[in-house]
Amino acid sequence: MRSTVLATVLGFFYVATASAQTAAQWVTAREQMVDRDIVGAGIRSQRVIAAMRATPRHEFVPASERHFAYFDMALPIGEHQTISTPFIVAYMTERLDVRATDKVLEIGTGSGYQAAVLSPLAREVYTIEIVQSLGSAAADKLARLGYKNVKAKVGDGFQGWAEHAPFDRMIVTCSPERIPEPLVEQLREGGRMVIPLGERYQQTLYLMRKVQGKMVAEALEPTFFVPMNGTAEELRAVKPDSPVSALVNGNFEEGTLADHPLGWYYVRQGTVVSRPTAAGGGHCLLFQNSTSGRGSQALQALGVDGRDVPELEVAAMVRARGVKPGPLPEHLPKVLLTFFD
Repeated sequence: MRSTVLATVLGFFYVATASAQTAAQWVTAREQMVDRDIVGAGIRSQRVIAAMRATPRHEFVPASERHFAYFDMALPIGEHQTISTPFIVAYMTERLDVRATDKVLEIGTGSGYQAAVLSPLAREVYTIEIVQSLGSAAADKLARLGYKNVKAKVGDGFQGWAEHAPFDRMIVTCSPERIPEPLVEQLREGGRMVIPLGERYQQTLYLMRKVQGKMVAEALEPTFFVPMNGTAEELRAVKPDSPVSALVNGNFEEGTLADHPLGWYYVRQGTVVSRPTAAGGGHCLLFQNSTSGRGSQALQALGVDGRDVPELEVAAMVRARGVKPGPLPEHLPKVLLTFFD
């Protein structure tokens, strides 16, 4: 079966206490996560920060993953889907700029976490999930946790939710190749949409504004989301056609885009620099950090078909200078591979 591999290069990596069990411990872990990974990573909206502090992410991940709930990590939630990292949830929500009077449409309910974060910020939240089991479980969970202004249904998000249109804001948490036209039609004039667009493993997060009936795009940053299934996937022109997708810019020689190395995303405290001793040529990715406990990283996703690929060979060169080891092995610089599906 095809699996998604997240190849992560990390420097000065932190590990917070994630074995919280009591309500007080969950709150403490969540507060630490928000301070470290949300505020510490540049989110400034006080409304968004408050919503992140109030939303119990551990309730929206499987029991087997709960000890990772307050890490800034995407986690598998079943059915080949994931819950986004807390930072990207906060980042997308901040760019959406939700007002208290807004009606918001979310495409891709997943676990329900993003809808829960939006709930205290908006008048109404409508969310659609194409996978029956996930959609039903998320709806039950949102109701149980008291999110009364969230309405959920199972369906193809490509079609939107015309019955409740127009919407002031839209957020799409799965990636189509192009914006579905029904979503454009259902977005109110002057409204905003945050959406990841692109190929399966290389996407860009966009902020769209509807101006005189047309979508005006602002590229935000490289990103990675699971594909939008259903009609959007059927219409995709570029589909994975090999057992292993290529690593893009693995030696950091192909340049940068908006100060990020091409092909890599969620880059924290990292810049491409010229180094004659670099293993792949004349450049490398340099992580610099003077704040103890602050994480640095760069991520990239690959597709691997396990029916055809029995093993992977991974090579990397990591050099540390002036780095003090933390109390745990996980604090050391590393290359980390995470398998989904």
